[in-house]
Amino acid sequence: MHIRPCAAGEEIALRAIFKSSVHGLARRNYTAAQIQAWAPREESAELCEQWIRRIQVNQPWVAEVNGQLAAFADVQPSGYIDHFFVAAEFAGQGVGNALMRHLHEIARCAGIDTLFSHVSLTAQPFFRRHGFHVEKEQRVMIRGVELENAVMRKAMTAITGGSAGELP
Repeated sequence: MHIRPCAAGEEIALRAIFKSSVHGLARRNYTAAQIQAWAPREESAELCEQWIRRIQVNQPWVAEVNGQLAAFADVQPSGYIDHFFVAAEFAGQGVGNALMRHLHEIARCAGIDTLFSHVSLTAQPFFRRHGFHVEKEQRVMIRGVELENAVMRKAMTAITGGSAGELP
């Protein structure tokens, strides 16, 4: 596995990872209507353009497995993790764990003291295993459909080196 910055031109490939994750994994916790609102199978040119701009601004990290894009995530200077998605076919293979450890290292090097994200019901157990806690459960509207998620947070000061700071 190799983790590296996203390269120009990979934005649409990351959209495919996002869709794979939502349609392949999140369906355990969300209805078909919620999945379709969150990650529409058919998209307008405007939605694609918005995605490309967002990826370019967020500057995510990508995880490659045998040269294939498997996952991506970003951490913003505020500590906000806007995207964290693993393609369904790579779930359960350690890709997400490696990417989360990478984000933690980026945050430590940048002096970020808290990480936080809006986390789907499906991803909450994964984030909990990495030391995040639910700060607030919420309902959000996406394309007119209500979905549940949670704001999850982790104080980076809680991991200050030594074996206590290492993640599984």
